[in-house]
Amino acid sequence: MEKDYKQHNISRRQFIGKAAAITAFMIVPRYVLGGKGYVAPSDKINLGFIGTGRQSGGLRSNFLKTNEAQIVAACDIYESKLTDFTQKVNQFYAEKAGQENYQSCKAYGDFREVLARPDVDAVVIVTPDHWHAVQAVRAAEAGKDIYCEKPLSLTIKEGRAMVNAARKHKRVFQTGNMQRSWAEFRQAAELVRNGYIGDIQTVKVNVGGPPLPYTLGAEPVPAGVNWDLWLGPNEFKPFHNYLAPAPAATFWARWRDYKGFGGGGMTDWGAHMFDIGQWALDMDNSGPVAIIPPDGKDYKYLTYKYANGITMTHEDFGKNNAIRFIGSKGQIDVQRGKLETTPSSLQTQVIGPNEKHVYLSENHYKNWLDAIRTREKPICDVEVGHRTATVCTLGNIAYELKRPLTWNPKKEKFKGDKEANAMRSRTMRTEWVIKV
Repeated sequence: MEKDYKQHNISRRQFIGKAAAITAFMIVPRYVLGGKGYVAPSDKINLGFIGTGRQSGGLRSNFLKTNEAQIVAACDIYESKLTDFTQKVNQFYAEKAGQENYQSCKAYGDFREVLARPDVDAVVIVTPDHWHAVQAVRAAEAGKDIYCEKPLSLTIKEGRAMVNAARKHKRVFQTGNMQRSWAEFRQAAELVRNGYIGDIQTVKVNVGGPPLPYTLGAEPVPAGVNWDLWLGPNEFKPFHNYLAPAPAATFWARWRDYKGFGGGGMTDWGAHMFDIGQWALDMDNSGPVAIIPPDGKDYKYLTYKYANGITMTHEDFGKNNAIRFIGSKGQIDVQRGKLETTPSSLQTQVIGPNEKHVYLSENHYKNWLDAIRTREKPICDVEVGHRTATVCTLGNIAYELKRPLTWNPKKEKFKGDKEANAMRSRTMRTEWVIKV
């Protein structure tokens, strides 16, 4: 027995060496084992948050609820907001682990530090619109999958650059148009597509208007705020709390209201409601062919015309942040949490298995995480987000130029209008220029 024991057992030194080799293999990151972008079905997806302002709180909560993602990094130019975000993430994990302290999420002052971490699988971009394209393109180049808040881009060409980067680097890209994952909007889209209200005659979208000229004055930059990095690709503007409110502020940041930073209500809520219009009309890969601003005569409201003859207007029809589909046999009004139909029976109409169905997602955040694993497109892929943002921006350009515009959705160019075509892009500071 003594002899057999010695023959069938290795020395302590040999054991330690073999154990170390096994352990080394086990801790090799999954992105090395499976190639860039690989995530095993059983693995949690490591997320990095770019932007930790007010909007990030809901996203943080929604991703943590899935129990399929680990938030390991976050960055912001506003130190106190970043500290609050990381503390809440770490508190969540500490409570889950039954510990007093749990350091899961590390804080950074520059998004490039998050992109440089090889263990970050994907990023959630929650910054102002003027940053979206630069951060998304660089994230794609760094091999990260992307969730980007709406509206997808500040300009049309930047949106196309985001699509191109995602395709080139084979990234899974979800736009934060989460209404597509809500039942009332899905029902409205399927009712329209299946002809339950007959031939669509017009669509009305009631959201806010275009952005205002930038007129804010100067205020002292608060301690712990990197104002130059907040501006990023934009030309210098002095700090104002409307652009970057203090953590205790009770209002949403108002950069959305000003040209150069946002697109007003047209792109803010418009990115949600025009999106549902595009979806229901099956225009996710296209758009209108003409945009006509109100002229006080034939066109009372901003009007989009599609090649199939359908029109869509930017019009207050008595319901805020809502969309109305008018057909030859009925009408559908839809807004968050509310679907009204004529006839009323359509509210609960079951769409049969042999009828037309749109992409089914019941959780926008889990849908993206699932797509990261399967490498398939999520419900609001980057192309979809780009086309929706384009519709909103086309309206803003028409409002500003005050003349009818002819648009080629395939070439993404205006016909015979040099001034309008120049407005498809903007000047960026040299450090942040991306190829558009």
